[in-house]
Amino acid sequence: MKEFLSKNEIKFVYLDISESLSNLKAFLKYRDSRPEFDDIRESGRVGIPCIVVNKGERVFFDEIDIEQLRDQI
Repeated sequence: MKEFLSKNEIKFVYLDISESLSNLKAFLKYRDSRPEFDDIRESGRVGIPCIVVNKGERVFFDEIDIEQLRDQI
């Protein structure tokens, strides 16, 4: 996902959840409270990688249409 964003010249902040406890907590806060993660939690998946746009305005889980993402940022 990082490569996808870089290749398409989209500015982003990359947080590695294994790098620090605070990064993991930030991810878990989204994962445990956002409806976008409901199906993921119910199926026993983690929900990574994901892209969180504008502090939670939208959440994407796959490489998406670049224009769709640009419209959100």
